[in-house]
Amino acid sequence: MNQRTNVGTLLVVDDEPAVREALTDALETQSYAVHTACDGAEALRAVADLRPDLILLDVMMPALDGLAVCRALRSAGDRTPIVALTARTAAQDRIDGLDAGADDYVLKPYDLGELFARIRALLRRTRDVGGDRLAFADLTLDEATRQGVRGSRVIQFSETEFALLALLVRNAGQVLTREIITDRVWGYDFGPSSNSVDVYVRYLRRKLEADGEPRLVHTVRGIGYQLRLP
Repeated sequence: MNQRTNVGTLLVVDDEPAVREALTDALETQSYAVHTACDGAEALRAVADLRPDLILLDVMMPALDGLAVCRALRSAGDRTPIVALTARTAAQDRIDGLDAGADDYVLKPYDLGELFARIRALLRRTRDVGGDRLAFADLTLDEATRQGVRGSRVIQFSETEFALLALLVRNAGQVLTREIITDRVWGYDFGPSSNSVDVYVRYLRRKLEADGEPRLVHTVRGIGYQLRLP
């Protein structure tokens, strides 16, 4: 672990020592303080003890895998940004990772420059917390707590979910393309083959409509999404 002045504290979780060492060395060149964990159980203890700014989490680990760690943290109300790292390339695997609570999903082998950019984007968004409340119809968002209220129901969001919904609320009535959404929320373009925006919209709808409330986030076919009343 690097003890010098750092720009953030990261937790690297991977069961392969060589991967942990290589990723730690790379991240320390970017002035991050890096801690490591070798399995899911150790990761959960480290999060509680260290309160890292961001977690880089391998998905495929024995016993308590990365998805189980995500679910455990989110069910406990922990909103630490999580980047899932995996060699699984199927679209359903990406959906499972995001549904489990990961904020981003990076395929191995990854380009270090892109990984660094994704980390910076997540940390920027996490730290850019204002004291404003946003509102549309019966939905209110609190930027300080990253929580929402619809009617009388309190809704917990991950950092990425909140960033996406806040963007839609700020631009209520406007049609936002998928390209605009990826640029504003993630800070980079996933590419035309990615369905990450669609996955997060589906996850938002699941939370916003859990009690049968009318839909607010509408699909504009071939273009993107729009926040409006039915």
